[in-house]
Amino acid sequence: MSFAAVLFDCDGVLVDSEPISLEILRKMVGDLGWQLSPSECKRLFLGKSTKEEIQLIENHLNIKIDHEWQQAFILRRNQALRQHVVATPGIYDCLKAIRKQWPLHVACVSAAEKNKIILQLDKVGLTDFFDGHIFSGTQVLRNKPYPDVYMAAAQSLGVEPNQCAIIEDSVTGITAGISSGATVFAYCPDDENPTPLLEAGAQHYFRDMRLLPDILQHHTSSNP
Repeated sequence: MSFAAVLFDCDGVLVDSEPISLEILRKMVGDLGWQLSPSECKRLFLGKSTKEEIQLIENHLNIKIDHEWQQAFILRRNQALRQHVVATPGIYDCLKAIRKQWPLHVACVSAAEKNKIILQLDKVGLTDFFDGHIFSGTQVLRNKPYPDVYMAAAQSLGVEPNQCAIIEDSVTGITAGISSGATVFAYCPDDENPTPLLEAGAQHYFRDMRLLPDILQHHTSSNP
């Protein structure tokens, strides 16, 4: 089956933002009394929205996180992203090739707040690839790992979810994509273990963004 649209997650797929955001979170959670190693922080919080992160912290520490703490975290995180976020290696060439085949049906679909998505895409020069097709899980009833935001994106593009290829890098995002009925491809850099992503339902994993256009073409030709 030929794909009608290609939907990209943002953090960890389009931009290399997760180490930046997670380190800010780890330090601030440590100040609350929950000491985490970088790997523990990644395991617990990767792919989660800010709302889900707050809920996890509250449940673990049995406290109520106030609005002031939340705003301080968002401010520190966004300042760090403005200074340090970079595009995922190979993503410019990848998007140029994919836009040639799907000129009207390429979207960014993230669990993050929309202002954070746009901040990052603007910073690294990727915004124009999406022609305004930028969707946030905070704007639907249920965020990832539920499929709502992917289903909303497909509807907005005028395609069925099962006609979409989704590019994700986390179990949370893959679960959302699979639940929508789409085919999910997992981006897994060289230092990452692909097994959890495949177990979550990803059709295929790849380690270099420049390979993605050919992977999608091969999948189409192998599944007429």
